[in-house]
Amino acid sequence: MPARDEAASVSQCLHAVRRSLLRLPVSVERAVVVVADRCVDDTADRASTLADVMVANAPRTIGEVRDLGCQTALSRLSTREALLLNTDADTEVDQHWAARHLARARRGWHATTGPAHLVGAVPGGPNAAARYREIVDTTENVYGANLAVRADAYTAVGGFGRAATGEDHSLWRRLREAGYRIGVEPGAVVHTSARLTGRAPDGLSSLLRRLASGG
Repeated sequence: MPARDEAASVSQCLHAVRRSLLRLPVSVERAVVVVADRCVDDTADRASTLADVMVANAPRTIGEVRDLGCQTALSRLSTREALLLNTDADTEVDQHWAARHLARARRGWHATTGPAHLVGAVPGGPNAAARYREIVDTTENVYGANLAVRADAYTAVGGFGRAATGEDHSLWRRLREAGYRIGVEPGAVVHTSARLTGRAPDGLSSLLRRLASGG
């Protein structure tokens, strides 16, 4: 999980992740990693009570930040047969989130995404909210805030890579092109911020700004 100046939300996010992971069988090994990316607040300190924290002070693209978190998580596990669960620090995962993604992986899926429901009013009013629901319900949306990928498939296509934006879409596209089994798990839900100013360029906040402006 990348986190840049998310002191206000990172603890709540991690508590939700922990609740979701606790619903997995006790035999499932797990590791939670937060990459504190050039933070000027106390994000790292707050996260360190609930997760392993990697502090990244040098400039990195969002793809490199996510890769750092994934590689660190893999280094904490004794098996390479891992499922990499990605979310964001302004997001709260549902209690069944991890279990639903894991169930798909055990049925042979290499990567799954799921819905990202917005917390609070959608900027732009009812029309923007309806358009957002239409996008979420009728298209295969891919969000770094709700993405699971098996470690073998992730490694085979080169991870997130050095993408400065759209790292989630880039990974998803390369998985599809390589012939991996990818799809949507409707039951793996996250609840994410409806803020218009995000930490990553061209992320969810950019979509919300377009919807709010009638685009």
